[in-house]
Amino acid sequence: MNIETKKFGAKIGEYGAFIALALLVVAMTIFADGFATGSNLLNLLRQAAFNGLIAFGMTLVILSDGIDLSVGSVFALSAIICAELMMSGLNAVLAVLIALAAGTVLGLISGFLVAKCRLQAFIATLITMTAYRGLAYIITDGRPISRLAESATSGAFFFKVLGKGNLLLFDTIRIPIPAIILVIAFLAVWFILTKTTFGRRIYATGSNAKCANLVGVDTAKVKIACYAICGFLAALAGLMMCSRLNSAQPTFGDGYELDAIAATALGGTSMSGGRGRITGTIAGVLIIAVLNNGLNIMDVSSYYQQVIKAVVILVAVLADRKR
Repeated sequence: MNIETKKFGAKIGEYGAFIALALLVVAMTIFADGFATGSNLLNLLRQAAFNGLIAFGMTLVILSDGIDLSVGSVFALSAIICAELMMSGLNAVLAVLIALAAGTVLGLISGFLVAKCRLQAFIATLITMTAYRGLAYIITDGRPISRLAESATSGAFFFKVLGKGNLLLFDTIRIPIPAIILVIAFLAVWFILTKTTFGRRIYATGSNAKCANLVGVDTAKVKIACYAICGFLAALAGLMMCSRLNSAQPTFGDGYELDAIAATALGGTSMSGGRGRITGTIAGVLIIAVLNNGLNIMDVSSYYQQVIKAVVILVAVLADRKR
């Protein structure tokens, strides 16, 4: 009987995020008028895409026993780099590719500080977070860059579709392009973690870096790669936001690291590394999205929303410690 109880408890722990998501959706359907409409649910998916991409990268970093506080700043700086290149007359497609490369390099820098300079991940990414945000303000002089699509000499359609486009299904259903990108990114990260040697090395590095080194895993390279992927995904999210708003601002992504960490923790990824699943993270992303969307519909103040998110993170971390 005791063994059966333990098995049941393990199953609850494994699927706890999905159970919480289902209960939250039911609650919002009851208490938030207009939540369950088709247009709102599609909008919710579009909103979830930005945090989802960042959370996927954060999951890789946390699994390798790190943390990345700079994702919001990478989000902003990458968008600004793309905007400045487009305003200078560069093809929008090239501008997007260069900005994605820049985001990857920004992640590499954070990973290098952690893996090679042996700084604590919290301190290293706090430094890069501050530096990247400062660069965003320096480049723009604190002002937004607007009307990007109209300023593009070529590739404007691609830029518009990135954040505002829809895929039409059955002549009636419009699936947001950001949601499609989110699904593709999810499948890519799932494949990396479950089907590749690199994925196994990430878990080994996060579980016990010393033992992983002894069996031939280059844990420094693994960590740097995780931060680089995280930077790439944060940059992609920033470019999608840039496209959606047709502008870039130095305040982009402020506080997004909180939502990403919350989604990762809610999904059951251990904050001490080495344990977690990307399927749990997608559930955590949707919980945060449903929470934000429902509270906005109910006209709850953004100040209270921050407190609620903090409580959600606390509950997730305490649950992880108990597991």
